[in-house]
Amino acid sequence: MTTPSLAAAQSQPEPPRRLVIASRESRLAMWQARHVQALLRERYPQASIEILGMTTEGDRVLDRALSEIGGKGLFTKELEVALADGRADLAVHSLKDVPMVLPEGFTLAAVLAREDPRDAFVSTRYPGLEAMPAGERVGTSSLRRAALIRRRFPGLDVQPLRGNLDTRLGKLDRGEYGAIVLAAAGLKRLGLAERIRSVVPETLSLPAAGQGALGIECLASRADILAWVGALADPPTWVQVSAERMVSRLLGGSCRVPLAAYCVAAPAGGLRLRACVASTDGRELVEADEHTDGHDIPSAEALGERVAALLVERGARELLPPGL
Repeated sequence: MTTPSLAAAQSQPEPPRRLVIASRESRLAMWQARHVQALLRERYPQASIEILGMTTEGDRVLDRALSEIGGKGLFTKELEVALADGRADLAVHSLKDVPMVLPEGFTLAAVLAREDPRDAFVSTRYPGLEAMPAGERVGTSSLRRAALIRRRFPGLDVQPLRGNLDTRLGKLDRGEYGAIVLAAAGLKRLGLAERIRSVVPETLSLPAAGQGALGIECLASRADILAWVGALADPPTWVQVSAERMVSRLLGGSCRVPLAAYCVAAPAGGLRLRACVASTDGRELVEADEHTDGHDIPSAEALGERVAALLVERGARELLPPGL
């Protein structure tokens, strides 16, 4: 994958006549696709903007953890096939679900403005993790969340929880879990912010790389799509997630790695990047926190490289699964 440029095309081609957006068919994924559809319709009112809904392997296999069945790429592969064979022009993803290295021939055309990147505590019984008694069940689909919760609250019974957002909330409401931990962004985008009992502070659960951001993917050869869709990009978000994704890329970032990386604009200017790698049981943790004065993608990626190197120096490799 080639590092994307925020100025994908200096010369704008003729406005599109028709664009097809590939999307997973979950309620959240369709919200995201319709959000991009609305932005494109506003910018190109004469164009026909359609959505091609698809079910991915990651949506179909719900009885096993993602790390056991192929990882994040299971949410994007079918959409990429639709791009390659011309059924769709672009695909919309939750950026945290996008592999750190895209297949040859594909690229990110834009990263949109970020929603709340934090984790959300959802429960019908308790106001927060600290209020849960020992032995109570907490559900999450994320190794990162599970490891960080186990580290701070070793008495809780942290269990895997797969399925789309409505499926997970349904399991909570049926009493299968005392609480579940989800991305705050998804709940807010679907108008379910009232389900959030509390937002998990970053000091307890640092966000995943790209969490809360939307990424738009297309064929790297489609200069027209890069130009049309690039106009939707949010440069600050794109820069920040570039730092995060570089850390994850260099440390084999996937659903098999309890890794967090979160970059923000530093108060004094430039960027601040915090990252950590944990053991799956949460007993061990290595952290890094670095700053750069730069505020473009090359500076962000260099910052990510520096933070990844610090994590390795502090023992991160020893915490990663064999083969990564």
